Amino acid sequence: MLVTVLTVLTTTDSAAKAEELARGAVEARLAACAQVSAPVTSVYHWQNAIETSEEWQVLLKTTEACYDALEAHLRAHHDYDTPEIIAVPVVRGSAAYLEWVASETSAPEPM
Repeated sequence: MLVTVLTVLTTTDSAAKAEELARGAVEARLAACAQVSAPVTSVYHWQNAIETSEEWQVLLKTTEACYDALEAHLRAHHDYDTPEIIAVPVVRGSAAYLEWVASETSAPEPM
């Protein structure tokens, strides 16, 4: 089975929100799994100023077929005006793991 697996990254401003985003995506089968990383310090431009804030990273494992639905889900459940949502293709990985990601996710049927 040849499926493109992605790691999708987003951040939010609390552990509880990060866990909620992770759990919601996995429950919806838009991601096979998600990891919430300890706080990171983010430095960025926002509204003509340089900001620094503490954020939690969420790494979600999904397939290319599920990406659009996962992005829509994250946008709908995220409280940032412009949330970071970045997808990076998995170039190589354990065949068994990549097959597991594919088997645990399901893209919504097109309308």
